[in-house]
Amino acid sequence: MNATDSNGGMFFNEALFGLAMLAFILLVIIEKRIPYREFPKKIFKESFATNTTTFLVNNVILTVLRASSLFIVAQQFASYGIFGGLPDGPLKWLLAFAFFDLAIYLWHVASHTYPTLWRFHKVHHSDKGFNVSTGFRFHVFDLLLEIIYKCVFVVIIGVNAYLILSIEIVELFFIMFHHANIRVPKEELISQVFITPSLHRTHHSTLRSEHDSNYGIVFSLWDRIFGTRKELVPEHIGLDLIEADNFIQLFSLAFITEIKIKKLWNRIPRGKK
Repeated sequence: MNATDSNGGMFFNEALFGLAMLAFILLVIIEKRIPYREFPKKIFKESFATNTTTFLVNNVILTVLRASSLFIVAQQFASYGIFGGLPDGPLKWLLAFAFFDLAIYLWHVASHTYPTLWRFHKVHHSDKGFNVSTGFRFHVFDLLLEIIYKCVFVVIIGVNAYLILSIEIVELFFIMFHHANIRVPKEELISQVFITPSLHRTHHSTLRSEHDSNYGIVFSLWDRIFGTRKELVPEHIGLDLIEADNFIQLFSLAFITEIKIKKLWNRIPRGKK
């Protein structure tokens, strides 16, 4: 990739990210005016404040670590991958998008299956509310491990790293959409193809038998193919844990087992009440 292509890819990604942030604001407005489910104001405020703070702090940490440079390293080996010989064009882009979505589905399943990964991923599920900001609630180590996984994907599949970054931003639109606390017209029909809020709401159920389902990010067909689709309305959202009131507690949650959490929780600084 020459410098012109690199600058063009970076500009396109920045424009996409700007649109994603506009979509975030729009979804927040819709949530406030016509929410699907009413949460106590206290839960909503703590959830929104903690999630947006986490998003900002995580991005600062990943920038300092220069985590995005891993994609540049992966770029050097991308031509040897499965699609490395295919010319750039709609076919390659569509195949890359489908395979990437499948790869993230598999990562998501693994994050629920293996204790080491769940230790970090449970931070996302700890939100007692369910709103568009929940899509930003991730432990920084969870994000870092996922970046490494995505870089391996770039090498194996053989696609441009900037294309993967673009796909990631498109997936961000869907992540915000299916975390939104909104009613979607004809959702039952849409959910046959895409992950919708009703499907993902089940994924955030307090019950493990319910939240180990609907792992898809964009396409819902992966859950249908692998038998992980569930259609139900969860009674409670979040994990059966004490709430994380601020970023420090959220970060610490990954390093405290559920057995010890009640004993140690008071030692972690509390958020303002």
